[in-house]
Amino acid sequence: MSLPYSIALDSNSTIFYVADAGNHRILKFVFNITTGTLIAGGQGPGTATNQLYFPTCIYFDSASNSLFITNMNAYSVVQWVLGSSIWKLVAGIPGSYGSTPLSLNNPQGVTLDSAGNIYVADSSNHRIQLFRPGNATGTTIAGSGNTPGASSSLLNNPRSVLVDNQLNLYVSDTNNDRIQMFTRC
Repeated sequence: MSLPYSIALDSNSTIFYVADAGNHRILKFVFNITTGTLIAGGQGPGTATNQLYFPTCIYFDSASNSLFITNMNAYSVVQWVLGSSIWKLVAGIPGSYGSTPLSLNNPQGVTLDSAGNIYVADSSNHRIQLFRPGNATGTTIAGSGNTPGASSSLLNNPRSVLVDNQLNLYVSDTNNDRIQMFTRC
């Protein structure tokens, strides 16, 4: 492996997945076995549907039997159904960064809630984007795109995001050295 960034667990089995960012791939491991199996990517860096480009975060969704992957250097989030050889675009414009509701800039964190809404830590835009199922247009729900800051309503390079069962949002606000909690309104 080279630069393993994150791990996702299939809580119904002894399987976990590793974002092997430096090798542009996702590996599957079984507990107590040290050799991983290629699950996604591994075709060199790029934006083709069989490639990943520095994947930094993965989220395992048991309902769809797939991995949601922040494809950081391709400025996108993709869904890779386990057993498939290609991904489906969820958010962003592969190979093109930006700060519009359709674009991302170095996404580094992704999670889903029980309704299938996707939350993305859009790091270089200093915001958290919410994508509803089947909608590629994001809504900023925390931070303020392109404006880093230290106030309670701003973020500075968020890298990880988590949603609890009451839809409270937790964000690792990296350059502010804090974890921010945003309560559901």
